[in-house]
Amino acid sequence: MNTSNSLLKHDDCFAQRHIGPRSQEQKEILNFLGFSTIDDLIHATVPRQIRMTRSLALGAGQSEFELLQDLKVIAAENKIFRSFIGMGYSDCITPPVIQRNILENPGWYTQYTPYQAEISQGRLEALLNFQTMVIDLTGLPVANASLLDEGTAAAEAMALCFMTKGRDTSKSFFVSDSCHPQTVEVLRTRAEPLGINLIVGDHQSFNFKTPIFGALLQYPDTHGTIYDYRAFIGEVHAADGLVVVAADLLSLALLTPPGEFGADVAVGTTQRFGIPLGFGGPHAAYFATREEFKRQMPGRIVGVSKDVDGKNAIRLALQTREQHIRRDKATSNICTAQVLLAVMAGMYAVYHGPQGVKRIAEQVHLKTRILEKGLRKLGYSIQNGAYFDTLCILVEGELRSRILAEADHHQVNFRSFEANSVGVALDETVSIRDLENLLEIFALACGKQVDFTIDSLCVGMKVEIPAGLVRSSDFLTHLVFNSYHSETEMLRYMRRLESKDLSLTASMIPLGSCTMKLNATAELYPVSWPEFGRIHPFAPGAQTQGYKTLLSQLERMLAEITGFDGVSLQPNAGSQGEYAGLLAIRNYHASRGQQQRNVCLIPKSAHGTNPATAAMAGMRIVVVECDSNGNIDVNDLRTKADAHKEELAALMVTYPSTHGVFEELIVEICELIHQNGGQVYLDGANMNAQVGLCRPGDYGADVCHLNLHKTFAIPHGGGGPGMAPIGVKVHLVPFLPARALEVSTAKFKTGPVSAAPYGSASVLVISWMYIGLMGAQGLKEASQIAILNANYIAKKLSPYYPVLYQGKEGTVAHECIFDLRPFKDQTGVEVEDIAKRLMDYGFHAPTISFPVAGTLMVEPTESEGKAELDRFCEAMIQIRGEIAEIAEGKADRVNNVLKNAPHTAEQVTRSEWFRPYSREKAAYPVPAMRQFKFWPSVGRINNVLGDRNLVCACPPIEAYI
Repeated sequence: MNTSNSLLKHDDCFAQRHIGPRSQEQKEILNFLGFSTIDDLIHATVPRQIRMTRSLALGAGQSEFELLQDLKVIAAENKIFRSFIGMGYSDCITPPVIQRNILENPGWYTQYTPYQAEISQGRLEALLNFQTMVIDLTGLPVANASLLDEGTAAAEAMALCFMTKGRDTSKSFFVSDSCHPQTVEVLRTRAEPLGINLIVGDHQSFNFKTPIFGALLQYPDTHGTIYDYRAFIGEVHAADGLVVVAADLLSLALLTPPGEFGADVAVGTTQRFGIPLGFGGPHAAYFATREEFKRQMPGRIVGVSKDVDGKNAIRLALQTREQHIRRDKATSNICTAQVLLAVMAGMYAVYHGPQGVKRIAEQVHLKTRILEKGLRKLGYSIQNGAYFDTLCILVEGELRSRILAEADHHQVNFRSFEANSVGVALDETVSIRDLENLLEIFALACGKQVDFTIDSLCVGMKVEIPAGLVRSSDFLTHLVFNSYHSETEMLRYMRRLESKDLSLTASMIPLGSCTMKLNATAELYPVSWPEFGRIHPFAPGAQTQGYKTLLSQLERMLAEITGFDGVSLQPNAGSQGEYAGLLAIRNYHASRGQQQRNVCLIPKSAHGTNPATAAMAGMRIVVVECDSNGNIDVNDLRTKADAHKEELAALMVTYPSTHGVFEELIVEICELIHQNGGQVYLDGANMNAQVGLCRPGDYGADVCHLNLHKTFAIPHGGGGPGMAPIGVKVHLVPFLPARALEVSTAKFKTGPVSAAPYGSASVLVISWMYIGLMGAQGLKEASQIAILNANYIAKKLSPYYPVLYQGKEGTVAHECIFDLRPFKDQTGVEVEDIAKRLMDYGFHAPTISFPVAGTLMVEPTESEGKAELDRFCEAMIQIRGEIAEIAEGKADRVNNVLKNAPHTAEQVTRSEWFRPYSREKAAYPVPAMRQFKFWPSVGRINNVLGDRNLVCACPPIEAYI
């Protein structure tokens, strides 16, 4: 029987599910815009000289079912051994109630960064819990709402010390050689461009003859030993330096916290608080410090303020430190925080409470003591004196080889990087059977039998911490950590918080430059598979072949999409991608004997993190002007490139520009930089307008980072995780960042920029799925419809709000900027008032006052259908009418529906109502809202009060009464 292959083809096209407007809606929008076809719109928008003339070589998209089956085969290539490697990464138990209701819940993972605090109160409370947990456990009074990983957190701490103490005195920073090796490597990478001299040595013998501005210590150290650092810290302080302690957070339930023995900064990872290993990430790092350094602290700080009714309300505090505002003077280039993972870690502490966390710590420590006792019975020597969860077993030569062979046979991993020892680090997942298995491995290796039982080893067993380092202070005392220990209570608490946050489950989030598109369930589903989640980042290569297959395929996909020759998947945030790209350029110039090339040209239209990153890479920033149409002023660029041609290192350009325009002269701009000896760094934040239409590597860029949490469907997770691989042309391939613990003798090699070899590897599965599901044609259509939707909104709203910048044919790219500045003089209405009023209509505001003050930048993405676009436009048009009422004197200039926005359910249901407009106008400005209403949980928040009186831990319960 002959059957056509077409009859057997699975017709479940994922692209049709991902792309919002149906074909008929697309025709209606094109007709409204005055174009016959989508190609006509693209030809009017994307410059002819950069448009692709062929399709991407990626093949057709697969169905969700088919691709998940293919991925299962790849995942099976990973071998899930029991990893006792340690080094800051521990297997752990994610409470199922947290896994299902946060990690796997789009109500949590599709939220945006909580810049609009009134509709982010749930997540902000969860982050405040996280900060309180860190403050309590570290004994330091100020903490931020997470960083990327322990290695980069330590690097940020070094930068804080340098900024505070080192610029005018010493340039040397001491690092204990017993810190985790991957952390030391990240510090080396970060120190060199800043001119910091890194001294790595033994803290017990350092003589302080060399002045230092600070020091980093590991607690317990990388081999598990607990040191009393008080004397050393005293000497550093006597030398006017600061001390950073990288501490295992779980151990601090038993050990004296760093803040109580003199540390100025504490950093580390919260991974073992319920976050899967994931081959290295994503995990939430922590950073805590003293009050006097709060304005120098990197990243985001969640703080408590009051709303207009005097009710406690939470917000992001001290935002004037951020790179988008301070640019090259910012405290850090960090833009992404690991919010989703920080929420999980904080919830782990909420669920277990102080007694539960301490009990887990005690269990881990006691099992380690049992193992030590058994090993000594077998004749082994243990290097550690005092320890928490890690043993360093002294073995050499043939015995060591036999131990590792037996371990491999029993599907167990030990730390085996040093030549004369084997390391074993235990965790909360260790069972009695695991302990028996470990002792059997060591017995077989030395030719003995285990002639004792675990029960016999437990006789007289108790927690043993050095007397001077036993924790005596309480922690997690706040009511939130002592209330939700049954699953019923915990579930309801998390659901209450979720209900206070606007996510993509409620409405579109039309943020320019942030691409809040569909994060499909099928794409995220594999992240929870144990084949990806339970792999240690430093597991032997033979156990990670599935990851290697997936990552190499993703590298090839991204290289094809961008037109580059090499890709690094290591950078675990957009800021890290920028940094890695600039370091590649820096080291390329150095390899050619042109170390003097340190000038970085940055247009005013570039992404806000660019200047901060360039400064961190040791470059001197020269700003290039833009013309009246929002394009780079090529004459100004030419003048400055020529003036600095001997020192020119790079141009950082965002394309399409943050002004929402495909600049016609991008090819000439790239050529101009090359003619003057520089390299072109292209910020890929706006790649969502280019995939399948044009490729940065073809039109002149030398390096480009890709925000996978934007264009390639990794969800924003409330402000993180992010991933930002970089693609480079062939001459820059040798300067891609090395992977941690990778042996290399290459000169001018770029060191690791994150602690794990592949950054936040587990979420790369999402982008692999997205590309495979969409296929070449689907990816191209996504870019086309993103441009179509943006132009629809721009034209529909242009009679009410002027579009600030457009291309030469009058179109915009995938985003557009509306100019609201005239309203302020006419009516007193500011951009913030419109942002807050949009909450009453059930929308998150677009990006406000960036990249131009007093404007809104809107990006609808390809995932929103015409009905949702119309709903947003209706809200914006209605708000324009409300502004007109003020201009016409029909509404008061101060006491009006915009200035009082947002309106909470509590406000509009009070018995008294003294406002000069109706409750209905406040709460239900359009009839459709009666079908579904998302209520802000607090009124407008007092930002100034929150900054002047910084409170970044959970207030006492009385404050909420």
